[in-house]
Amino acid sequence: MTNFYNFDAHIKDLLSKAANATHADIDIILEKAARFEGLTPSEVAALLACESPAHTARFLKVAGQIKQHIYGNRIVLFAPLYLSDYCVNSCTYCGFKNENKRPRRKLTQDEIKAEVTILEKMGHKRLAIEVGEDMENCPLDYVLQSISTIYNMKFDNGEIRRVNINAAAMDVDDYKRLKSAEIGTYILFQETYHRQTYEKTHVAGPKSDYDYHLTTFDRAMEAGIDDVGAGVLFGLYDYKYEVLALMLHNQHLEEKFGVGFHTISVPRIRDKSKVYPFAVGDDDFLRLVAILRMAVPFTGMIVSTREASEMRRKLVKSGISQMSAGSRTQVGGYSEMVAENAQQFAISDYRQADEIIYWLMEEGILPSFCTACYRSERSGSRFMQLAKSGSIKNVCIPNGLLTLKEYALDYGDDRFKALADKLIADNLSQLKNSESIETKLAFLNQGERDVFI
Repeated sequence: MTNFYNFDAHIKDLLSKAANATHADIDIILEKAARFEGLTPSEVAALLACESPAHTARFLKVAGQIKQHIYGNRIVLFAPLYLSDYCVNSCTYCGFKNENKRPRRKLTQDEIKAEVTILEKMGHKRLAIEVGEDMENCPLDYVLQSISTIYNMKFDNGEIRRVNINAAAMDVDDYKRLKSAEIGTYILFQETYHRQTYEKTHVAGPKSDYDYHLTTFDRAMEAGIDDVGAGVLFGLYDYKYEVLALMLHNQHLEEKFGVGFHTISVPRIRDKSKVYPFAVGDDDFLRLVAILRMAVPFTGMIVSTREASEMRRKLVKSGISQMSAGSRTQVGGYSEMVAENAQQFAISDYRQADEIIYWLMEEGILPSFCTACYRSERSGSRFMQLAKSGSIKNVCIPNGLLTLKEYALDYGDDRFKALADKLIADNLSQLKNSESIETKLAFLNQGERDVFI
């Protein structure tokens, strides 16, 4: 194991030293962050230790400026698709835990087609498939067949262009098979980096192996998967510890493989109780998301429908660059009514996808269904080179405009089209390559789909 995997004492030392940071130190760190340089773990620790409301307001402002500079004024939209809720693990916080004795199921390929048809009619082009861990009832062969089914579906209004996957830790050979299936990002949440808490909340099953779970991104990258997505379930343990562990993990991957996390997700437990004394309140949550954005300015940051609409509104202004829309968190949740106790977790934003798209546009934010990076092989280090040069928004914004126009043509009424055209025009006026984009928009108006970069 590398030094990263012995991080507990290091994190405690960072937090201890951070208590001595002065207001002048914080100012210097924020000035560095505002230059889009990222932050060291010690600098992150100093910001985590600084809890004054005045500084928090500055954190949010700087984080929003960073997100705007790197990615522009756009939010990428996606939806989860639950294939199976069979699971052999005993994770205390999860609705799919093995102890929940209720009927389990996995979708047939025809049922997958029915779910994907509904998702595509919502306008989605990017899915994140989700499965519990059960090699007997949900083997990798089934997952690979399902990915193939999704990619092979064609609709009048296009197709699903990118399939990300959130699935259990695997060995290198299995990751090679996933890579061959042309997945987008491989996602796995550590849940908590604090070993004692991890062992307490992962009682039994393969996932209870802390070390195997922790080293999974090394195996995925060794297999050639160069876009990986991380996250923790904030509230299982002290969020300051978890943020620093995420940063050290990202640093480890950058040093070993030349590229860190492609995305970081920020699910949280909100309600404090004897079971979850580390649950994260709204103010701390906003602050930790802003700190993450300042620390890793080039990493996509994802918020799910766990969060209510008002919190999501605040987060898109302070660092979040991707969000789910119209989500269902149970197997078969899009095509049929399913009992709430079949959910993996409860959602708080119940708005339909089109409501969220309208809301973003009314806020002046570009809703993007872009998947062009993977189709143009802009992944891993190639993506990060563009991001770190400040050039990625010159790709993201044009493609976001094209996908919004496509959505408007396919699904929009007159009001929607008028709002979309105004947003497109406002963004075009700020683009250097607006003439090229206008040409592609004209092709779209004529029904030509193959215009995306």
